[in-house]
Amino acid sequence: MAKKLYFILFNLIGLLIYYKPLKVLVRLSFHNQLYSHFLLVPLVSLFFMAAERRRIFEDIGYSPFIGLSVVVSGLLLYAIGIFKVEDINQNDFLFFCMLGAVTWFIGDFITFYGMQAFKKALFPLMFLVAMVPMPLVVLEPVIRFLQVSSAHAAGAILRILGIPYFRHGMVFEFTDVTIEVAKECSGIRSSLALTLTAIIAGHMFLKSGWKKFVLVLSVFPVAIFKNAIRITTITLLALYVDKQFLTDSWLHRSGGIVFFLFALMLLAPLLWGLKKTENNGAANRRAK
Repeated sequence: MAKKLYFILFNLIGLLIYYKPLKVLVRLSFHNQLYSHFLLVPLVSLFFMAAERRRIFEDIGYSPFIGLSVVVSGLLLYAIGIFKVEDINQNDFLFFCMLGAVTWFIGDFITFYGMQAFKKALFPLMFLVAMVPMPLVVLEPVIRFLQVSSAHAAGAILRILGIPYFRHGMVFEFTDVTIEVAKECSGIRSSLALTLTAIIAGHMFLKSGWKKFVLVLSVFPVAIFKNAIRITTITLLALYVDKQFLTDSWLHRSGGIVFFLFALMLLAPLLWGLKKTENNGAANRRAK
């Protein structure tokens, strides 16, 4: 009981230390699509911690040296963010602060429950890293890659459909409609959500590490194809139904959920196939 009380107390101290960046992150999660999934991350982590609690906490102990070293590392990361706050943008400031916060809470767990429990709780604890915003040096190339790849894929689909167009860069010109595949069309939000979904699904349904990796890696082509289908669909509706589909339609503003579900439908058969190979492999080993 004392162990739990100390653990909770240490967590509360961490919440006080990291209160300001956590408050900013919560506010951004309601107003910025790049941060909208962050509030769900600790809930998912807590769910898996609770679901696997018997296995995780069957062998517990203290690891204060390792745990407190990790906690200090978290404080150093937070200090870097504070000292560089005048020189970096808000996103990168939150990167250092939240990486420090997650490191603190992981170190807290190691301190009061030990390395054996940490190894068994590796997934729910490391899933908290999803709360850390990607620094712009990583985020911007990813957005650009998705933007350019989606434009190329949309162009290929339009050619297959026999729709004539002239393209220069990210701009597609049709007879009486011009569209631009902007950064907002990169689908970075849904791509992040798909990645997290694939990580969770892999943990729940797959045992092999490389098969989990394949499932997560498949998110990129699926996300690009999904973006291309969305771009093509809205373009065709603007060409043949109403131009307002490009500017003032629900499908353009908030229709991402429809295409996100479409992407999940593409990932599901791959997950089923990977799971089936594991089941067949286990059956063959039993037969021998």
